[in-house]
Amino acid sequence: MQQRLPTGESSASDISTLLDLHHVRGSIEPLERSYPAPVFGADGDEYSVAAPVVLTLRVVKDGDRYRLSGRLATTVRRSCCRCLKPFDVPTALDIDVRYHPQRVNTGEGEHEISDDDLSIAYYRDDQIDLGDLIREQLRLAAPMKPLCDNLCRGLCPVCGVNRNEATCTCDTAWRDPRFDALRAFRGAGAESAPGGKD
Repeated sequence: MQQRLPTGESSASDISTLLDLHHVRGSIEPLERSYPAPVFGADGDEYSVAAPVVLTLRVVKDGDRYRLSGRLATTVRRSCCRCLKPFDVPTALDIDVRYHPQRVNTGEGEHEISDDDLSIAYYRDDQIDLGDLIREQLRLAAPMKPLCDNLCRGLCPVCGVNRNEATCTCDTAWRDPRFDALRAFRGAGAESAPGGKD
């Protein structure tokens, strides 16, 4: 069941990420897949895949239910939330997802979702889309505020220069706009005081 996909002339659209469950013969089987980065493209503005994705999994079959556990390794390109510059993050994730057939996902009635329910996905037509699995795992691993460096100084809010790469003389002191009228009043008072401007 070990499969290495060609990295030659095939385009990304020609490469299937589907796992045909008819090929899972035993109760436990190893699964290795490698996909070139263009198969996944970019996920909106959140990230893009910058290196081949390598899956090293164990498939456990229990009737019509399957458990995929193992490791995902790749490099993800994200944009820094402070300076907006793209940066690469080597990424290795542990995977443990259970798959049930779509027909058991009736969605009828109300019931409380347990922690175990969060690791259950559903498959149809005797196929599991490993591409969807990979995208979901990368989304779940995304930080709330990706930073190229914890000490990133970000962009100047006035001129927009990247303060990690250049300096500027902009006045970035914050002033509470609620006191603008008071500042104007005080300025006018200073001008009308003795010795002030005419």
